[in-house]
Amino acid sequence: MAKIGVFDSGYGGLTILDAIRKELPQYDYLYLGDNARAPYGTHSFDVIYRYTLEAVKYLFEQDCALIILACNTASAKALRTIQQKDLLLINDENGDAALNGEKRKPVNVLGVIRPTVEAVPSITKTGHVGILATPATVSSESYVLELEKIAPELTIVQHACPMWVPLIEAGEHNGPGAKYFIGKYLREILAKDPQIDTLVLGCTHYPLMKERIDNWLEFRHELDESEFPQPTDSPKVTTIAQGELEAKSLADYLKRHPEYREQLSTGGTCTYLTTENADRFAQSASNFLSAPISAKTIQLGE
Repeated sequence: MAKIGVFDSGYGGLTILDAIRKELPQYDYLYLGDNARAPYGTHSFDVIYRYTLEAVKYLFEQDCALIILACNTASAKALRTIQQKDLLLINDENGDAALNGEKRKPVNVLGVIRPTVEAVPSITKTGHVGILATPATVSSESYVLELEKIAPELTIVQHACPMWVPLIEAGEHNGPGAKYFIGKYLREILAKDPQIDTLVLGCTHYPLMKERIDNWLEFRHELDESEFPQPTDSPKVTTIAQGELEAKSLADYLKRHPEYREQLSTGGTCTYLTTENADRFAQSASNFLSAPISAKTIQLGE
């Protein structure tokens, strides 16, 4: 029987995994973090694609029938090529193997951007949407392009938040430094478009700061913002985190695709793999899962 694989270049994908396991606790999962080569966002398209494909092939070799790219950078820059090029070859090989008596069934790779984008039109009332993401995701314009496909009438503003991921991975997302940079980036994106009423947290790390982000948005008019005043008639802002949306999207996908659902084992287990030191990974992962785990170190590529 097969497992569901969840891949991220770092730790943020653990927020996606956590939400998926709450929605679909019966299945067996294999999480892989390519922490030794993170962050992916500083690399070229070719490197990101190569690293992601190495992880995908590894997870398929570990009997994963479905793989979730729980990484916005990988979803933005590698998913389409893998789906259109590599999956065709892998599934053709599986089909040939099945004809020769080997038990190989179809496999697939899904991303995190599309499920998030599909939720946006039903949430926004003003039609003004903000995207908060890493510089790499912003530069890829993946959210803008996907939103323009399904809701071209929306006004979309992007803003990069380069300090949020380092603060979270350092365990400082509840500290004073995070408070400063939360206020800084939220002021800046709302200054670009005061009519924004929906903010997409376009990075899997950001849910760890969602409560503080929501708190700033709720009380921003009461803050001393003399340098960056917020209009008192600006709309209430809703923030969208990816985990719950991805989990519901995956549940719906499995209902519609029994060829994958019927392959999956239902032991309710989860195994954690990393390309970094396993003890270091386990310690950092506790910030994202609020529970102790054990991990194993593996090697990708040469």
